[in-house]
Amino acid sequence: MKILLIVIDGLGDRPISQLRNKTPLEAAKTPNLDFLTKNGICGLVEPYLINERPESDISHLALFGYDPKIYYLGRGPYEAAGAGLKLREGDVALRVNFATVSKNLKVIDRRAGRIEKTEPLILALKGLEIEGVKFLIKKSYGHRAVLILRYSTPGVKYLSGKVLDGDPRRIGVKVKKILPLDNSKVAKFTAKILNEFLKKAHLILKNHPLNKRREAQGLLPANYLLVRGAGEIREIPKFKEKYGLRAGCIAGGALYKGIGKILGMDLLKVKGANGFPNTNLRGKILAAKNGLKKYNFIFCHIKAADSLAEDGNFFGKKEFIEKIDKNLKSILNLKDTLIIVTADHSTCSLLRRHCRISIPILISGADKNTVEKFSEKNCRKGKLGKIKQINLMTKILKYAK
Repeated sequence: MKILLIVIDGLGDRPISQLRNKTPLEAAKTPNLDFLTKNGICGLVEPYLINERPESDISHLALFGYDPKIYYLGRGPYEAAGAGLKLREGDVALRVNFATVSKNLKVIDRRAGRIEKTEPLILALKGLEIEGVKFLIKKSYGHRAVLILRYSTPGVKYLSGKVLDGDPRRIGVKVKKILPLDNSKVAKFTAKILNEFLKKAHLILKNHPLNKRREAQGLLPANYLLVRGAGEIREIPKFKEKYGLRAGCIAGGALYKGIGKILGMDLLKVKGANGFPNTNLRGKILAAKNGLKKYNFIFCHIKAADSLAEDGNFFGKKEFIEKIDKNLKSILNLKDTLIIVTADHSTCSLLRRHCRISIPILISGADKNTVEKFSEKNCRKGKLGKIKQINLMTKILKYAK
């Protein structure tokens, strides 16, 4: 039996009074998700937590059965791989947000109003070098980018991923100084030159003509780089070695492409697939359906429900879930295929952030239960019960057999 895993990023939520005390998923009209639920089983997934709140990269590793305490590389290497950058031994990669800060470096907006046109800003930062370290920056999508620190002598261990984030993850507070996580010379050196780079980058960005125009138009300037998830590349077991499954990955966001790529999945390109609400959902689902002719495992990631919740747009999240549902019609009657629909984590619209609540899941094409609607509330009654995220692949494989 083949496996199609559809991950709707940030799917779960809490009840919202404006939605008649329902979650966006409960409020949404989802006849196709409900059909899959009726013809399968459902339950809840307990998110894998290292910090206070679930993180997308860590959650995806756990979804695929890779213990993050053993295999986590840091967010940077996944973003870099997904953006098409090949990391060398000795490189350090970080995730970047173009952000807006005040004169005293307090964070006004972590995403600079979700700016999309960052190419001129990236071009202005090209070629910066400090003490023999080149700073390479490449656009990911939207306000996101990837930063690579590369020492001029290949393979020489002068840099370390053991540095703290500069992103405070909150607004109204100052950006964080980059600090080493250990007392090694390489970690101290990395922190030092990264702080110097961020100061130079801020000076360039705040005086850039694009940002001057944005301010004149009443838009937020993208005048600072918030960095996080420093890490270095290393070999980890491939998905095919671990499970004996040939896997394809369909995603719009660099992080999810990168995780798939590093795990050895083939990236299946879909025109118009991105991490926004206007992503080509029809193309993604069609690519997943066609991909099952060649692969026996397809991972299909859909991002925007998470972003809409982070913006507090619960109506938009509900509508996007309905849009996803409409596009699932073509896969309802797939033969010899286990269809799993879940999320990496829940994202609470009222809190505007990832939250610890359990994640709804359905597995269609195996056993059957009596639940008729796919929602957080109904999944509590499901035959699947509660599963730890790290154990999900084991459960999926059991049903696939």
